[in-house]
Amino acid sequence: MSAFRRSMVLIATGFGAGYSPIASGTVGSLWGVALAWCINSRLGTVGQVAASVVLVLLAIPVCDVAEKYFQKKDDGRIVADEFLTFPISLIGLSPTPLVLVIAFLTNRFFDIVKPPPARGLQKLTGGIGVVIDDVFAALYSLAANHAIVWMLGKCFAH
Repeated sequence: MSAFRRSMVLIATGFGAGYSPIASGTVGSLWGVALAWCINSRLGTVGQVAASVVLVLLAIPVCDVAEKYFQKKDDGRIVADEFLTFPISLIGLSPTPLVLVIAFLTNRFFDIVKPPPARGLQKLTGGIGVVIDDVFAALYSLAANHAIVWMLGKCFAH
């Protein structure tokens, strides 16, 4: 295996997190929390959107190479789709510990439940099929997170 392909598989497996025997997607998503914190604590909303787009565009070929390597559709060891799309969940939000926990929980919920059109879109082939359902899960999470933060703000404003 070439060094390039080894590097892609290493990234795709979340530097080993994808090999977790229990909830590999959840374990792999923890990288996304750190990544989102770095992005949101340094960039404004426009920068967060741009960074999220770049990460999604990076996730597609990384996951494509890994899927071909493992020779299995959306293999559970591939977690780059979870952690590289996670920052979408926090666009426009302050990365406080509470918000990070809320985002992690909502993101995992929507990734597991896969509301429409996420479940149907994951049937696409290659890296796009691995990543697209996580993009939608992150978008659902983003909407939920903004609503939750808004409601918490209203509750504590009184």
